[in-house]
Amino acid sequence: MSYETIVFEKDKNIATITLNRPKAYNALNLKMFEELKRVFAQIEADEDVRVIIITGSGKFFAAGADISEISKIESPSDAHHFLKQADIFQIIEDFDRPVIAAISGLALGGGCELCLACDLRIAAENAVFGQPEIKIGVIPGGGGTQRLPRLIGMTKAKELLFTGETIDAAEAHRLGFVNKVVPLPDLIVEARALAMKIASMPGVALKMTKFAVNGGMSMDLRSALAYEARCFELLFSTKDQKEGTGAFLEKRKPLFRNR
Repeated sequence: MSYETIVFEKDKNIATITLNRPKAYNALNLKMFEELKRVFAQIEADEDVRVIIITGSGKFFAAGADISEISKIESPSDAHHFLKQADIFQIIEDFDRPVIAAISGLALGGGCELCLACDLRIAAENAVFGQPEIKIGVIPGGGGTQRLPRLIGMTKAKELLFTGETIDAAEAHRLGFVNKVVPLPDLIVEARALAMKIASMPGVALKMTKFAVNGGMSMDLRSALAYEARCFELLFSTKDQKEGTGAFLEKRKPLFRNR
């Protein structure tokens, strides 16, 4: 399957998606949204893939949504249609396998929201994050007003959303926005190392972990604990649970088969 705005690569259990519009600072346009949805559908059908990495070509992650397309929106109806095309953020958040963002350079607007939709984030030292939509008279429409406060807290999120100001990688790490900051040359190496570590874990348990965390976030605590318990119980129907427990007792390395 060929793509115009992204590059897709698969190496063993890890899939890497590279945003590839370098002349536009990898700005997210409707074509890229469509191709991201297609590539995630392709990955969904491939059970060999355990972890996905999303990164940007060149020195940038994504400078935001393509303003040339935003400028053509003339009515609330047009805006609604645009956002329906941009539902890739929800697809990524709900995807049944871990997604890691490997971020260098600008991650602004829709690019920042793409990071927020991922499960984990590794930043290069030159990474810059922000939601500058207020500066053109709009608000984030891909989850920025909702995911950012849940990740870094209400007060700091409101400051960034109200002012459109940016933060660097060090501040993003301090706020808990990113998991780790690394030198730019090491970014993909570090992202792959984390992906390989995660990919070595039992696949069904990984899926259940993501389901439990994401699903529980929208519930009250009592309901979330009950949901977690059901996810825990279901794992006792898997062969990997038997293998993991047996390997622990026998003091050997487990051989997980993702079933």
